Amino acid sequence: MLGTTPLTAPAFPAVRPRFFDREYLNIVYRTDPEALRAVVPAPLEIDEPLVRFEVMKMNDVTGYGPYTEAGQAIPVVFDGERGEYLHAMYLDSFAATASGREVSAYPKVMGSPRLYADNGALVGTLDYGTVRVATATMGYKQYELDTRQAEAEITVPTFMLKTIPDYDGSPRVQELVRTEITDVVVKAAYTGPARLQLFQHVLAPLADLPVLEVLSASHVITDLTLAPAKPVHNYLEEA
Repeated sequence: MLGTTPLTAPAFPAVRPRFFDREYLNIVYRTDPEALRAVVPAPLEIDEPLVRFEVMKMNDVTGYGPYTEAGQAIPVVFDGERGEYLHAMYLDSFAATASGREVSAYPKVMGSPRLYADNGALVGTLDYGTVRVATATMGYKQYELDTRQAEAEITVPTFMLKTIPDYDGSPRVQELVRTEITDVVVKAAYTGPARLQLFQHVLAPLADLPVLEVLSASHVITDLTLAPAKPVHNYLEEA
């Protein structure tokens, strides 16, 4: 059994969660290539200057219950394999934040994301504290999207930077890790016109990757499981 602090009341459950009716709003946009190079660690390579902004409504998660998450993923190439580098994630669940960040290296912090339908639009928002930092809108279920295309969009491998300091402040763990989504059942998928606004905030700097052109959008509802993260590159050994 996985033990966490505090010992007698763990911050998160020792389960491998299964997600039911996980709902995505994905918006892929073109950004400044120099801004991307400043945040993507080697040996990951950038092919095109693209970012995927996502809002995910976790309607039913074993061990955690419902919560919502938003963030940015950057298409990259590692050792010939195409995937995404997870740049930022904001959640309204402390348990999901702590378990994903400390164990698996997801770049999670607390925030207030929402995903809801409003007057013919699917709306995704992210607030940090009391300040709005992102607003995304998409036409609600206007055009059906091929479920195979939707599955391919959400199942690309993902890469994350895991950094754990030692007691003296020096790095104890510094690795690039890889994970992927498994056991996927796409229940519905849609596409349509979309818009995305990002607002400057010093502690939630999503707007440092500015929106230059929205390229595509999707609304996907699915069941899935996250595979355990595995290290693929050790920066300390390299040093």
